[in-house]
Amino acid sequence: MEESKTSQDIMNNIPIYVTIIFLFTYLLTLFLFYLSTSKDIKPIAIIIIWSIFQSILSLNGFYNDLYSFPPRIILLVLPSLIFILFLFIKKKSYLNKLKIDKLHLLHSIRIPIEIVLYWLYIFGGVPIEMTFEGRNFDILAGLTAPIIYYFGFLRTHQLNKKVLIVWNILSLLLLFNIVFNAILAAPSNIQLFAFDQPNIAVFYFPFCLLPSIIVPMVLFSHLVSLRILFKES
Repeated sequence: MEESKTSQDIMNNIPIYVTIIFLFTYLLTLFLFYLSTSKDIKPIAIIIIWSIFQSILSLNGFYNDLYSFPPRIILLVLPSLIFILFLFIKKKSYLNKLKIDKLHLLHSIRIPIEIVLYWLYIFGGVPIEMTFEGRNFDILAGLTAPIIYYFGFLRTHQLNKKVLIVWNILSLLLLFNIVFNAILAAPSNIQLFAFDQPNIAVFYFPFCLLPSIIVPMVLFSHLVSLRILFKES
């Protein structure tokens, strides 16, 4: 109980600008994905409904039970992964309609996300391992995403499909790296490191939207892009 209270105190001290920039990044992610769907509002509506559900759970302290088993952090990620798997099995025609160029541009949101994570580290919400000063090099994918978008799609034939495939695979590995570090740094029965400053921010609104919404959307964008690129190759 005392640890939960301390965690709440830490999150209460997060400056408002960190929250505002994170929410702006969340909305930007939705907008870029909206463009990739040829402005189809239905998938965005589904994502927003899931975002509201996760936000309600977080605001009501559902994720504050840090040492339950199985860890409640799984609910932040697993349902989205199951839904992605469903789309790849049952909705292949929908995947074929997505615009691969906008899916690549979406990865640029990883730049502000990494900045937010660094701020959260400064104010005690996440460990240094989750930042670009630690084990997280995901910002490289964000920094190169606009370059890949420009030379790979706006200026056609500047980058061949093999380059795009390699970039997606490497960026996907960077994503897996931070996800595994985030899970193992979160206070739970499976925590392996960062005991002095664990990953608590993802249990609180609005940062719960990072593992439950933004990370799955980034993953989905990579998987769809690779599917299309391999198919075209």
